[in-house]
Amino acid sequence: MQLWVGCFVVLWLPLVAWATDLPVPEQGPALRIHGSNTIGATLGPALVKGLMTDQGLLKISTEITGHDNEQRIVGQTAGGRRVEIDIAAHGSSTGFAALKQASADLAASSRPIKDDELKDLLPLGDLKSPTAEQVIAIDGLAIILHPQNPLRQLNTVQLAKIFSGEAKTWESVGSVGGPIRLYARDDQSGTYDTFKELVLNRQGKRLDPATLRFESSEQLSDAVSQDPQGIGFIGLPYVRQAKALAIADGNSQPMLPLNNLIATEDYPLSRRLFFYLPPQASTPWAEALVAFTQSDKGQAIVAASGFIAQTVRAMAVTPNALMPEGYQTLSRHAQRLTVNFRFAEGSASLDNKARQDLSRVLDYLRQHGKTERHVTLVGFGDAKDDPARADLLSKLRAMAVRRELVRNGVTLREVRGFGALMPVAANSEDEGRIRNRRVEVWVY
Repeated sequence: MQLWVGCFVVLWLPLVAWATDLPVPEQGPALRIHGSNTIGATLGPALVKGLMTDQGLLKISTEITGHDNEQRIVGQTAGGRRVEIDIAAHGSSTGFAALKQASADLAASSRPIKDDELKDLLPLGDLKSPTAEQVIAIDGLAIILHPQNPLRQLNTVQLAKIFSGEAKTWESVGSVGGPIRLYARDDQSGTYDTFKELVLNRQGKRLDPATLRFESSEQLSDAVSQDPQGIGFIGLPYVRQAKALAIADGNSQPMLPLNNLIATEDYPLSRRLFFYLPPQASTPWAEALVAFTQSDKGQAIVAASGFIAQTVRAMAVTPNALMPEGYQTLSRHAQRLTVNFRFAEGSASLDNKARQDLSRVLDYLRQHGKTERHVTLVGFGDAKDDPARADLLSKLRAMAVRRELVRNGVTLREVRGFGALMPVAANSEDEGRIRNRRVEVWVY
């Protein structure tokens, strides 16, 4: 495997600019959003209302359409014209299907677009391009129980056994309570797709057919919180009255779905939430919503809706004996930023989220006076047969990020590589190896 660390192009997408004089159609909705229930239940409507407010619309309200998991957000221009935006939240897969059928302008998805969907939608342009694939928030799949269940943690292998029906009682996973009852989102759900990818598929298992299925995240969470034998998985804002477990993956430490661990995507069941904007069929309102969502105002709405915003913050890290000595020293004297840069197999190319994260990190460093020898980059990698090779690759990836920061006027304090130490995921699958290949940003 060869690691290419040559220059990669950073595409600076607009984070604060959007249309200010959007056209209002004579009839019908100005924008149609289809897809994820995780996004469409509360976050999507909140972002739409934020955009409408920013556009100066008046009398903004929600109208009931008469169809489950569908709503219409309406506003009024100063001249009295009605503006409608429709949101249908029946699952991520339905968003891509609606784009193909031209019944939606924007797809909301709680998982990345699949290869077959990408191919199917090629007539609309490349939906994996930086302008089309927009990460709008970070979420974590919480594993939830009845509040009185004494269990505190599980690993991903145990989760796969539970949800496949192989582990049938609480006693088999170290708890009490007799038979386990399973709750899951429906097959159209990006939440289910994410759980299937991160947990079931990696262990070669399928969801137990006896599992109770739900289209609504809220209904699933409420059902688990009322069932002493229940266990389910849900997006972070929908934990509600249930109890969330700490989750371990491979040799990682058990992690609760805490905001900082999800922001850095270290939590094993963290995931990205997306808007997909078809390049060949974009509309002014869709483009405006995407730009507004990426702005500081939009990300504040993300946080207020219970998801994890991509706003960069500094966080203290408590040193412990499981950390390498050099990492303990770093954590005593510096703070870690809530962003990680990750890399694909054999690559130092940043993905679409990382390209925008570079812009956010640079803004943070400039605003806080950290551009002159206040930054340390720390690289990690997945395990290799030769530990020295893992050490080298981890530092080379950090050097690739260094190159982009230096190019934009930042003088670094230090670049370090810790090889395969401190894994956050199992190295047995591609997904885990990609999570472990990361570069952290620390500031003094």
